[in-house]
Amino acid sequence: MSNLPTPGVYNIDALHSNVDFVARHLVASKVRGNFTEFAGVITVGDSIENSSVEATVQASSITTGNEMRDGHLKSADFMELEKYPTLSFKSTKITSKGGDDYEMVGNFTLKGVTKSLTFSLEYLGTGPSMQPGVSIVGFEAKSEFDRRDFNINFDGALENGSLVVGNKVVIQLTVEAALQNADVSA
Repeated sequence: MSNLPTPGVYNIDALHSNVDFVARHLVASKVRGNFTEFAGVITVGDSIENSSVEATVQASSITTGNEMRDGHLKSADFMELEKYPTLSFKSTKITSKGGDDYEMVGNFTLKGVTKSLTFSLEYLGTGPSMQPGVSIVGFEAKSEFDRRDFNINFDGALENGSLVVGNKVVIQLTVEAALQNADVSA
């Protein structure tokens, strides 16, 4: 038996959510970063099959804590943000894995390429917001992809042949969303 929040439309709260990523750098370390500007809607239906997720991320909001690296990630070598200013995701199927665990499949678009991506998804629960009368839900999700599948083909290599940047990118989401049309005047 799976658990679901109250049916309704929930707006993702970017202030209390994270869109993080991890990629290997020089074989020995991992670079972590995130996107700070994003929006989305979680529609919870009367069943998991009638539920969906849509989100858009502003590519220009990428940050890794290093201005020079961020500039390179925004360039044509990686995200080419002037031509492709957003990343997007739209779920096509969500299935229960039992309890609070789900699998979410959807169309992920990065650098003008759309591919199917599968996320492991955990429902963290429902509770009251800090605003009276507003209900919030929490989720965590994780997926990975090969950056070359999205035409991110930067192939810098060291003398020994090791890649400067690994091909696998892990996406980790922590999402808080508020029920739309909640009466906040109470």
